[in-house]
Amino acid sequence: MGDHKLIKIITNLLIIIFLIVGYFGINIYRKAYTANVKLEKKEHYLFIPTGSSYEDVLEIFKKENILINKKTFDWAAQRKNYQNHVYPGRYKIKNRMSNNQLINMLRTGLQEPTKVTFNNIRYIDQLAKKISMQIEAESDSIIKFLKNKEFIEKYGFNENTIKCMFIPNTYEFWWNTDAYGFFNRMNQEYEKFWNDSRKKKAEELGFSRNEVSILASIIEEETRKESEKSKIAGVYINRLNKGIRLQADPTIKYALENFNIKRVVKKHLDIDSPWNTYKYAGLPPGPIRIPSIKTIDAVLNYEKHDYLYFCAKDDFSGYHVFAKTLSQHNKNARLYQRALNRRKIFR
Repeated sequence: MGDHKLIKIITNLLIIIFLIVGYFGINIYRKAYTANVKLEKKEHYLFIPTGSSYEDVLEIFKKENILINKKTFDWAAQRKNYQNHVYPGRYKIKNRMSNNQLINMLRTGLQEPTKVTFNNIRYIDQLAKKISMQIEAESDSIIKFLKNKEFIEKYGFNENTIKCMFIPNTYEFWWNTDAYGFFNRMNQEYEKFWNDSRKKKAEELGFSRNEVSILASIIEEETRKESEKSKIAGVYINRLNKGIRLQADPTIKYALENFNIKRVVKKHLDIDSPWNTYKYAGLPPGPIRIPSIKTIDAVLNYEKHDYLYFCAKDDFSGYHVFAKTLSQHNKNARLYQRALNRRKIFR
């Protein structure tokens, strides 16, 4: 065989090898680096529960139906050993992500934090339900901690005061936070909120932190007008200092577990409950809702005046009229009662 013929054979073999390598190379590149995520919107969140296996993740992708080619994802995942590095969390999936991008994010646990908020909460069950809709922890597991007497006593609370620990705000959490992690984080935020300035103001009032929150919870049910909160706080503090019962209608509604009552009447006042501030002096044993930061600060910065009474205005504006004497208060109350009668509001 001549040299020329040998060279030709070698050249052809090299071309064939090059084509084969090229084919497999392109195939590997396509499987790993070309877009394999198709979304109807720009981004999507994938939730992988705690304890999930690789097979569970494949099932989640199947249900989500966002992979263009499930086989190439599985091929790439196997080669990147993802099956041994499955981490729970909330992952931000972007349109046209490649298998390589997607698997690198999942196998390193680069999840996206979620923003947790809660407000307008009156009862523990409501809190647990709202939180369970935002993180992985189920409402039952949250309630279990919040009603565990020995557990919450370690933090300085009891079943009646535990709501004082929760300061409404927007917090960043990892989605796969459990009930214990949520509780501990909220306790840290509570301690951070009660800085030296706030604690000093509470001490000057002669109140504990819990007592500030309890009074704030009543005020928050009394008015939605921010401009009135410190003034109403002043009324209640005056009454407490003089040993006058608070006689706060919202505490009756809380005791009856009925905030749809529009008119508190005598039959409502007869309920024998420690939250009945018409029957029992001082503050109730716990907050009747989780008060906002603004309302807590309204108590700490209460308006100093001589008012002992207040009543809703008869124009139903949501504002109140204030009185220093019972006789003046009774006049204001009669005007409001007549307004209720005119609107046929009797209960």
